[in-house]
Amino acid sequence: MASAGKSSLIKGATGDWEVVIGMEIHAQVASNAKLFSGASTEFGGEPNDHVSLVDAAMPGMLPVINEHCVAQAVRTGLGLKAQINMKSVFDRKNYFYPDLPQGYQISQYKSPVVGEGKVVVDLEGGETIETIEVGIERLHLEQDAGKLLHERHPSYSYVDLNRSGVALMEIVSKPDLRSAAQAMAYVSKLRTILRYLGTCDGDMEKGSLRADVNVSVRKPGDPLGTRCEIKNVNSIRFIGQAVESEARRQIDILEEGGKIDQETRLFDPDRGETRAMRSKEEAHDYRYFPDPDLLPLEFDDTFVNSIAASLPELPDEKKSRLVAGGLSPYDAGVLVAERETADYFEAVAKGRDAKAAANFVINDLFGRLNKEGKPIEASPVSAVQVGAILDLVSDGTISGRIAKDLFEIVWSEGGDPRRIVEARGMKQVMDTGAIEKVVDEIVAKNPDKAADVKTKPQALGWFVGQVMKAMGGKANPQAVNELLRKKLGVE
Repeated sequence: MASAGKSSLIKGATGDWEVVIGMEIHAQVASNAKLFSGASTEFGGEPNDHVSLVDAAMPGMLPVINEHCVAQAVRTGLGLKAQINMKSVFDRKNYFYPDLPQGYQISQYKSPVVGEGKVVVDLEGGETIETIEVGIERLHLEQDAGKLLHERHPSYSYVDLNRSGVALMEIVSKPDLRSAAQAMAYVSKLRTILRYLGTCDGDMEKGSLRADVNVSVRKPGDPLGTRCEIKNVNSIRFIGQAVESEARRQIDILEEGGKIDQETRLFDPDRGETRAMRSKEEAHDYRYFPDPDLLPLEFDDTFVNSIAASLPELPDEKKSRLVAGGLSPYDAGVLVAERETADYFEAVAKGRDAKAAANFVINDLFGRLNKEGKPIEASPVSAVQVGAILDLVSDGTISGRIAKDLFEIVWSEGGDPRRIVEARGMKQVMDTGAIEKVVDEIVAKNPDKAADVKTKPQALGWFVGQVMKAMGGKANPQAVNELLRKKLGVE
């Protein structure tokens, strides 16, 4: 496994620079109710529809912990191979903002619910796959703030508290990432793990997953530089752009003799650059102290073990199993990238040749889905139908070429693949006499090419293609090959 520090350097006027990246991922906990109230977490309601008296910080209202959110955080920690802290504490993080009614955020500081863990990330590099390990520093629970709406009035803002109090998991990585590509791959892999676990839907467009990206640069081997934090980046592509832009900005400043100010910045995707937001606060600026309204969280082994026993097979384990079953690491990685994709493939492959199933799902199904811009959940061809097409190929009823035509029919019209083959006369021609007749005709028409085959055996492929074309793809490919080899004298 490669070190996360071994990666691309950035060329500057004074030599090479290394970018150092750490990530703080805010993942909304998959829960019907908020962290400290029973208000709904449903997305898209009218402003302030999903607000309890607790969320609005009305006097005398006390928070009550949502046990399901706690269990989801523990489940995520176990999925990240992380230390589960059997005792953790909720703190008050004090700062004023108009969409934070309490004037403080209930979060965790010194005693988080989850400690150190790791995420293994695969990076594609042509035909090779580089694997890096990114350390997880901690995972803590906290409540989200509301949202300010600026466009509704020319001189003041409206406040929507629907998100206020929604449970977030803040997942903090170690500064182990060394390129924009690594940062993007890390977030993608973490999102996949969360979706497998069912602890966050990972929908970045709806704000369910947001990234704060900490970026610094240094000469290789030097101590860490001053970092800047890019807040609330809400797409994996923007994360890569933000890292590249910020790293270049810092390098330019340092090479001109300046210094980097530690600050919070925002990424402007329209301009492709970061801009200053505010100077970066330190922990003491927030005056953390234990929340007097909430007792410490204490777990026992029974609670943690019951959650561990319910974990699904996670992407890394699933990928290893598929590779052991004969798939290439690349194909296995593609298939496990999303839980829905993996489930679809497993349904297709059950009891069938795994390689044939993978090839058809990746090349034919995914190709068609990408062309239509559809997710796999919206595929008009079910796993049962794809499995039936593969069975028709494996038992010799249809050829691989006819399978592609059959897939297009099922995609457009639906139906049982076996009945379609029967009704439309798509069965493979196994009659060697009929195939031989076509072979003789094509060989007779192309004596020059037939002569070439004796010195260039690879030219046999042209004849195979011509015979298959002449027979509408229905000829048995093995029979075609055997007859051509015999007729053209190819050993």
